[in-house]
Amino acid sequence: MNLLKIFSAGMLLTAAIQIQAQTTEQKKPDNPAKCANIKEGKFIRANYPESIWNMTIKDNVQTEYFNNGKDFIKSTLVFIDDCNYKAIVMEKSDKNDPAQVGDVFNNKIVATQDNLLKVNTKIEGTSFDVVYVKVK
Repeated sequence: MNLLKIFSAGMLLTAAIQIQAQTTEQKKPDNPAKCANIKEGKFIRANYPESIWNMTIKDNVQTEYFNNGKDFIKSTLVFIDDCNYKAIVMEKSDKNDPAQVGDVFNNKIVATQDNLLKVNTKIEGTSFDVVYVKVK
């Protein structure tokens, strides 16, 4: 019985430590969002190795690199306002990639925090969020 009490107390202590670790204060998003951060630089995705995917933006041209830079998708960016823009695919190297020349991706920056940008992307009725990390 004492072993059960010690085990229960240990589990309770472990749970309390986990709860405390999860309640550490997180930094708040920028208010208003710093949407201009997307207009130029080098970006990676959170939790993706740079060799799998990275992106550069310069002079309203977005180039996404895949497969250690062997493959790419190049898009022209048309800004509707500071936080909304369209990416129109102009060129791609991988014929098997589902993105096609002429595809239009509607993007909205929904939040920023320091060098992080959360972007909502819509194409043909599909919507998804991506978090970019600006590294340059």
